[in-house]
Amino acid sequence: MADVRDTGNTRLAVIAGLAMIAIYAAQFVAARFSLREHLTATDMAALRFAGAGAVFLPIVWRCGLATMTALGWRRGLTLAALAGLPYPLIINWGLTHAPAAHAAALCPASIVFFSFLLSLFRESASRRRIVGVATIIAGLLLFIAPARTGAGDVLFGDLLFVGSGAMFSTYAVLVQRWRVEPVTASVVLLSCLPLPLLYVFAPSGLHAAAGAEIASQIVIQGLLAGAAAMFLYTYIVDQLGSQAASLFLPGVPIATVMVGMVVLGETPLAIQCVAIAIMAAGMGYSAMGRRSTRENLAVPAPAGS
Repeated sequence: MADVRDTGNTRLAVIAGLAMIAIYAAQFVAARFSLREHLTATDMAALRFAGAGAVFLPIVWRCGLATMTALGWRRGLTLAALAGLPYPLIINWGLTHAPAAHAAALCPASIVFFSFLLSLFRESASRRRIVGVATIIAGLLLFIAPARTGAGDVLFGDLLFVGSGAMFSTYAVLVQRWRVEPVTASVVLLSCLPLPLLYVFAPSGLHAAAGAEIASQIVIQGLLAGAAAMFLYTYIVDQLGSQAASLFLPGVPIATVMVGMVVLGETPLAIQCVAIAIMAAGMGYSAMGRRSTRENLAVPAPAGS
């Protein structure tokens, strides 16, 4: 019976992983679509946290504010600055300059790369991880090479995506070091505090967007990417371990390229398709070398925008 139950749980975890990949691919493509039409980067970030806040506020209210205040204002604001409101703002800003496939490829790859660099301050790296990260670096350089020699606008977007990876990697290290809960709910709710100021002072295209477009972005960016994807990742880690859970990340750029070609008409160059394959291989190879520890369970999945 135990084997049957384990097999069933593994199957559900794989389904959850595929659903997570689909959510992140839809997130990047939907954000790129609206950013090309009506909405601004601040609009997208505001809709994301409005949707995610609607999910987490009842949870915090039910559990009590004391669990949230245990994080402390200094730590809470630091984490919110790294993975809260500024994080999707930077990614969405990048999406106004570069295609969705660029974000889906460069964001997770740069997270793995910067996580590797930061880990060197705490422990030595295995040969497998060094090879995996070197492969990712080669893919990153190959991916941005056409933008470097061509449109500087696209290169600027790519650099923003890489910068977001550095932010999230730092956030993950601090979460592991401080070992405080509930991190995600605190970051989301703290990120909701500046939303009224964004509505009043930041440029906005909400008035030009249809109600259906706004509602769909709240669902995709907030409810799905901001909340559901996190729960799915947590479930995968619980069932398969953090090492196996991270193996789903290489599927995000591949799925985004496929969806982006159909919805947005954005087809990467042949050399960039090769670069995506190289980065995906590097992410997968590096992930297989990680130890599956309880410490890693504190690191949430990297959100997109």
